[in-house]
Amino acid sequence: MAEEAQVIACHTVQEWNEKFQKAKDSGKLIVIDFTASWCGPCRVITPYVSELAKKFPHVAFFKVDVDDLKDVAEEYKVEAMPSFVILKEGQEVERIVGARKDELLHKIAVHAPITA
Repeated sequence: MAEEAQVIACHTVQEWNEKFQKAKDSGKLIVIDFTASWCGPCRVITPYVSELAKKFPHVAFFKVDVDDLKDVAEEYKVEAMPSFVILKEGQEVERIVGARKDELLHKIAVHAPITA
């Protein structure tokens, strides 16, 4: 269960495919944080995304470095970082471009409200 309260970082396509499929099969809302090590705003929002993962343990959070996983970034047509793609039942329902904390929180809360 510890994995559920953290951001899952994937560094290889195989790792991405396995962990992403597991999350899709679970039926959870999925938030993909497309980032880059050289991206200043990405570094600023990373701790906030970790906080959200703890606040929304019923949501699967992924961190994808666009330089490590170019194919995944291309598949989701990511053109700027940070970009957040939110998937519900495997389909994209939201996309946020930029380190926009309030919008990210709002979009996650809309699709995966905290019921406790």
